[in-house]
Amino acid sequence: MSEAALDYLILGANGQVGRELARAMQPFGRGLVLGRQECDLAEPGAVAATVSRHAPGVVINATAYTAVDRAESEPALARRINTEAVAELAAVCAERDIPLVHYSTDYVFAGEGDKAYRPDDATAPVSVYGRTKREGEQAIMKSGAKALVLRTSWVYAAHGHNFVKTMLRLANERDQLRIIADQIGAPTWAATIADVTALALHGWRRAGWSEQMAGIYHLTASGETSWHGFAEAIFEEAIAHGLLDPARRPTTEAIASSDYPQPAPRPHNSRLDTASLSSTFGVVLPPWREALSHCIRALAG
Repeated sequence: MSEAALDYLILGANGQVGRELARAMQPFGRGLVLGRQECDLAEPGAVAATVSRHAPGVVINATAYTAVDRAESEPALARRINTEAVAELAAVCAERDIPLVHYSTDYVFAGEGDKAYRPDDATAPVSVYGRTKREGEQAIMKSGAKALVLRTSWVYAAHGHNFVKTMLRLANERDQLRIIADQIGAPTWAATIADVTALALHGWRRAGWSEQMAGIYHLTASGETSWHGFAEAIFEEAIAHGLLDPARRPTTEAIASSDYPQPAPRPHNSRLDTASLSSTFGVVLPPWREALSHCIRALAG
């Protein structure tokens, strides 16, 4: 297979979303999925060289610096990966007229109020992670590249490090857990993100990579809950699917964010309005609890 014949290139092979994209994008054509060893965004020039060498039909960037708390003490590295490398990627995609898909986050918002943020609402990130992700978005928008920027939230999967895996581990280690209840959002399965991305890309390609369809969208499961509510649902699903002995289910105490201080502030309101994504690409976002059940079932084998 010649490199020029690639229909798509996925960056971030080992991440939660990247691994699901490798599955979901297979019907799209010939693809290549690269991890950090093959393309390290921390290395200046690496991503531009990779895109130039492979000349894919579309690039999907599922790589990011996501260590939210560590970013507070590693701002230069977070900015290198989330902003500078993204700017390089957008520039080469614009130069070669290659459509780009990039993932962003609810952390670009201040997290105030109780209404779901729309894609065009004012951003006001309050953490290094949020600021660097927003700067990455801005770099894409300024580059002239035809791009979809998909903001998501509370991502989990059957693999990798995430809240679901942590809760299942802690359920077998502790009798009681204290879990934050004043942060509200939509837990979003990585498989949902990948499947919706693939559907959107099929529609965008059929429309000739229309610039009118490009822009910033929100991609999360439907519905909302707190981290405490999410944990309770995880335990219920784990018991239902035989992953957790009911006798081992820990009791949970709902606490405030102030009771669990962290280096990076978290948004209290992580609700994201997905209406424009659904209307533009004709996709339906599944309820978060339904997607969680599918994930737990996959973990149970």
